[in-house]
Amino acid sequence: MSGYIEAWQCIGCGKIEAPQPCIGVCRDRKILMVGKDEHQRVLDAMQELRQQLLAAQAVLSQLAWSTPRDGQWESSWRALQVRARALPVPATPAPV
Repeated sequence: MSGYIEAWQCIGCGKIEAPQPCIGVCRDRKILMVGKDEHQRVLDAMQELRQQLLAAQAVLSQLAWSTPRDGQWESSWRALQVRARALPVPATPAPV
């Protein structure tokens, strides 16, 4: 299931009720919740993207801070291309 679940949460005690507010003993405010499976799927996708970002940053950092020896720029460039091409291509995110 994808999407939000509408519920009501008391601003005092924190209790949660759905699909309607309580009888008036508490002061409720509307909140939006997501299911555990959907939340975990997003956390896993975020972790994968973080790892991809760190790998890409390593390649960019090497490019930014390395100075090839005279006459060696082409081999350095090709080595960086190999590293960059080895990076995983992010998957297209599923529609929400």
